[in-house]
Amino acid sequence: MGLPSEKTKAPRPSERGPLLTRTRNLKMARSAHAYVRGSTVKFYEWLEASGGKLPSGPPIWICGDCHLGNMGPLADAKGRVDIQIRDLDQTVIGNPAHDLIRLGLSLASAARGSDLPGVITARMLEGLIEGYEAALAEDFEGKTRHPPMIGAVLGEASKRTWKHLATERLNGVSPEIPIGKRFWPVSRAERRALEDLCLSQQIRDLVTSLKSRDRKADIRLLDAAYWMKGCSSLGRLRYAVLLEVNGDGVPEICFLDLKEAVKAAAPRDPKADMPRDNAERIVAGALALSPNLGGRMAACRLLGKSVIVRELMPQDMKIELLGLTPDEAMASAQSLARVVGDAHGRQMDETTRIAWLSELARNRSGLLDAPSWLWSSVVELTAAHEAAYLEHCRRHALGLGL
Repeated sequence: MGLPSEKTKAPRPSERGPLLTRTRNLKMARSAHAYVRGSTVKFYEWLEASGGKLPSGPPIWICGDCHLGNMGPLADAKGRVDIQIRDLDQTVIGNPAHDLIRLGLSLASAARGSDLPGVITARMLEGLIEGYEAALAEDFEGKTRHPPMIGAVLGEASKRTWKHLATERLNGVSPEIPIGKRFWPVSRAERRALEDLCLSQQIRDLVTSLKSRDRKADIRLLDAAYWMKGCSSLGRLRYAVLLEVNGDGVPEICFLDLKEAVKAAAPRDPKADMPRDNAERIVAGALALSPNLGGRMAACRLLGKSVIVRELMPQDMKIELLGLTPDEAMASAQSLARVVGDAHGRQMDETTRIAWLSELARNRSGLLDAPSWLWSSVVELTAAHEAAYLEHCRRHALGLGL
């Protein structure tokens, strides 16, 4: 069974499994960068097997999957926009060095995708550590100045409205979800469970907390669908839901994203005190790392599983670094590293930040202004991912199990 187009019949709930597996494998075969984004578990397996000695950073909430696709403009509950981390599925209290290596690997992959020479990758890692350290050393609550390429994305996000979101996600502004390639029909049991959840007090509190909506507004489920979205999340529960929120006679359409929360692959600090429920862990990590997103999320239960629920905002966008020039690559690396530095630094007191900066300053060579552990980890992981990506493509092409 091939992938459904927008005009073909979408799979029934019982047919999802094999199609989701094939879709995930196809996505990861499209480029080495896509493979890096979809191989979080293997990233930590390779990192552990490499035997590299990493600095012991202060135990804080980390993203755990800090690649380029997980960063971009996010609106807060009042519509104010900033670039923050967009996906916290892997968040744990752990070593911040893991986020730096994951980001470095993603930057190296993006550089290769833009056909940039290896020396530019080295300079990007220098920019990464410079931007990260600058965020820790300066006013990490201040407004980050982004280079033109990223600033343009931020400016575009700030101007977006519900019409833009509806056009992209729903193929129009009518309050219904188009069944087809991305959105698939739900079963009766799924529909009932979604309706019960979306009419609960927990979801009412979430959707009415945004945009200063009326706390006593009437809420009605308009439509729901299974959402074939992402890469690492394929195969888990994922739903799109449209709600009508009617306060003072003025109806608004609310677009909810519901995603199953699973155990994180990122290693956690053994002494960390984190929520045992995975959805509650993700919300706690989001509040610490990406307050714009964390303030728009709720941890819930659906069909016996832990899920996170968030309302999508028109300003939420993804940063795609394609066709980079050398100058754009280095500036983008520094800017995005500052976003990570802000997310980490907000959780540290001044003494902790100074100690972490001191640790980062160690193990520098005279030729490369980046820690040796960062450079060696990225080089080893790039080689390992390249080999694994080619093997993935071979097995995918031959129709072998993956």
